[in-house]
Amino acid sequence: MVVTFSVQAQQWSSSGQLAAAASQGRQRSTSLSWRSSPELPRRGTMQCRQAQQKLSANAGVAQEVVDDRLSKNPCDFHPSIWGDFFLHHSSPAASSEQQAWTVQVDKLKEEVANMITTSVTSSLLEKLHLIDTFERICVDYLFQEEINSLLTQIITANIDDCNDVHTVAMWFYLLRKHGYNISQDVFTKFKDGEGNFVAKNPMDLLTLYNAAHYRVHGEKILNEAILFTKRCLNSMLPSLEGSLAREVKSALEIALPRRVAIYEANYYISTYEKEGTVHPIILQLAKLNFNLMQLQYQEELEIATRWWNDLQIQSRLPFARDRIVECYLWMLGVYYEPSPSCSRGRVILTKVISIVTIIDDTFDSYGTIDECELFTKCLQSYQTIEHELSQQEKYRMPYLRSFTTDLVKNFNKEVKMREEGYVPKSVEEHLQISARTGACHLLSCASLVGMDDMATKESFDWVSTMPKMVRALCTILRLVDDLKTYEREQLTPHVASTIDSYRKQHNVSMEIARFKIEEQKEEFWKDFNDGWLCPENGQPRKLLEAIFNLTRTMEFMYNQNDNFTYCHHLKDTIRSLLVEAFPVY
Repeated sequence: MVVTFSVQAQQWSSSGQLAAAASQGRQRSTSLSWRSSPELPRRGTMQCRQAQQKLSANAGVAQEVVDDRLSKNPCDFHPSIWGDFFLHHSSPAASSEQQAWTVQVDKLKEEVANMITTSVTSSLLEKLHLIDTFERICVDYLFQEEINSLLTQIITANIDDCNDVHTVAMWFYLLRKHGYNISQDVFTKFKDGEGNFVAKNPMDLLTLYNAAHYRVHGEKILNEAILFTKRCLNSMLPSLEGSLAREVKSALEIALPRRVAIYEANYYISTYEKEGTVHPIILQLAKLNFNLMQLQYQEELEIATRWWNDLQIQSRLPFARDRIVECYLWMLGVYYEPSPSCSRGRVILTKVISIVTIIDDTFDSYGTIDECELFTKCLQSYQTIEHELSQQEKYRMPYLRSFTTDLVKNFNKEVKMREEGYVPKSVEEHLQISARTGACHLLSCASLVGMDDMATKESFDWVSTMPKMVRALCTILRLVDDLKTYEREQLTPHVASTIDSYRKQHNVSMEIARFKIEEQKEEFWKDFNDGWLCPENGQPRKLLEAIFNLTRTMEFMYNQNDNFTYCHHLKDTIRSLLVEAFPVY
C-alpha cells in the first residue's frame, strides 16, 4: 500500500456569513454532556451507510487488500455517525431572525453589564457565584472587563474573617482558576484538632472538592481535602436528589476544574432556568448568545467536512477513523469564542487533529514498517494550512512542520517497538517516546497557529522548548489514553502501553499497575497546575488558557471510555451543542 495524499486546506472563510439558523422549537437535551442516549441521528446514519456502500462499490482491488489487512487487525473502529450531515444541515429560522437575535444580544449585554456594575455592593459570595455562573453558561467572554474588575475586588477580600467553607472554597477555586497562586493555608481553619475537616454539608464538600483539584506538589492540605471530600460525597450520593446529585456525580467523574465549559453550557443554561436560580435577563442572553455561536460552529463544521471529503481518506485509507465531526467537537473545547481568530483557530486545529488521527491509525494498528516510512517521507513535505495565514504569520508554519516531523519520527519508533515485541523497562523509558506520540506537543503548537498577534514568535519558541505545562499535558494524555484503551488494544498487534511497562518494572498485576498509573496521572496534573499558576516566560494568560482547555478535552474524550474511537458516546454532546438551538421568544 502506497500512502500518498495532499493535505490541501481550503481557504478559511472570514466573511462572517453563517450557513444556517438554528431551530427555535426543538426540544433540548438536558443530560450532562458525556451522557448518551440510545437514539441516533437518522440523517447522519443514513448518509454514513450510503457513503460506506459507495466506497465498497468503488474500492476494487484496493479494498480487497484492505479487507485482508482488516482481517489480520480486527480493530473495532465504528463508522461515522454523522456522515455529511453538516454539509446539508439547515434549520427553518430565517436570516432575519438571526439578525434579530444579534440586536437582542447587544441590548441584553448592556443590561447585564449594568447589573455587574451594581454588584459592587453585593456580598463576596454573590460576586463569586456571578462570575461562576457567567463562566458555566459561556457568556464570560462578553464581560471580561467587568469580570476583571470584580476579580480585583475579590482578591482583596478579607477572607481570614470568613468562616464559611463554601465561600472560602469558591474564592480559592475562582482565583486559582484565573491564575492567582492563593495559599492552601486558607483551609487550615476548617480542620479540627485531630486534623479532620469539619465540613459536612454536601455543597460545602463539593465546592472544597473542586477547589482542591487546583493543587500543586507539596500541598498536603489539598491532598487531604480531596481524599476526605471524595469519600464523603461518594457516601452521600445515593441520598442526594435533583441537580445537586447530578453535579456531585459529574464532579466525581471529572472534577470541575478539569471539565470543558462549552460542552456543558447548554446543560447549565437549562438547569438554571428550571430552578430559577439565575436572573431571567442573564438566561435570555445566554440562550441567544449560544444560538448565535452555534450558527458559527455549523458554518465552520461545514468547511471542515468539505475539506475532509476532498482528501478522500475513506477511499484511500478506508481503515482510518472517520471522525471529522468529533475532531471539530474536540477542538471546539480549546476555544469556543466566536471571534475571527478563534474561528480560524478551530478550523486549523480540526484539520491538524484529523491528520494526526490518520497518522495514528496508519502507524498504530495497520502500517508495516516500510509503509510507515513511505508515509513519513510524504508527511514531511505535505502542504498544510499555510495559505490561511497572512504573510506576517507564515513564520508559524516551520514550527508546525517541525512538530509534525517529530511526531512521525516517534510513531516510527513505536512501530519498531511493536514489530520487535519490545516492552520498555520502565514507565519513564516508555514516556520518552509515547508522551510525544499522543501529539499534544503538536496540538499545543497548532493551537497558537490560528491565533491573532497575541501569539508571537516568542510564544512558538516557548512551546518548542516543551515547557512544564506542555510536558505535563503530553504525559496526562498518554496515561489517560492507556488507561481507557488498554483492553481494546490487546485485541490487535499493538505497541506496549505504560501499564505493560509498569507491570514489567514492578512485577505487579494489571489492577495494581492501572492504579499506580492513575496515581502518576494525578502527579502530572500537579505539574500542570504549577505551570498554570507560575507560568514560564510570562506568556499571555489567553495562550496558556488554550493549552489548559486542550488538557481538559483529554479528560473528557477519555472519560470512562475511549469516546473518540467509540463515537456514539459523543452523539448527545454533538447534537445539543452543534444541532439543537434553544427556543427563544
